[in-house]
Amino acid sequence: MRIGELARRAGSTARALRHYEQAGLIDSEREPNGYREYGESAVVRVRNIRALVSAGLTLEDIRPLLGCLDGDVLSRRPSERVLGIARERLAVLERRIAAQTEARDRLVAALVAAGVHEVGVHGSGLHEAGLHEAG
Repeated sequence: MRIGELARRAGSTARALRHYEQAGLIDSEREPNGYREYGESAVVRVRNIRALVSAGLTLEDIRPLLGCLDGDVLSRRPSERVLGIARERLAVLERRIAAQTEARDRLVAALVAAGVHEVGVHGSGLHEAGLHEAG
């Protein structure tokens, strides 16, 4: 099947498929006219890649899992290897969230110190902390 059909059937885009191919997660054959031709198994593989990316993994995280991508990845209990990759990614995300939270808190403190009382947006937690004046 051509790239457009694979994108449609897998719920993806042609651009994402080219990116997955460049990352070594899927492969295609080239037709004489230069078009990419994908096998039927690519549909399941792309759906699995999308599900894992949606869960927070990066393509680099997914690469070691190539042997698992052609089956029903989400219905099986993850292997220790997969759990290790997921734990590592979660730790990275938690460090990033903590760093962003600290940066936000420093900025709020600087604004409050400068006499600015309307410093947050609804949903940021600042309104509830009494730092955001009702508007």
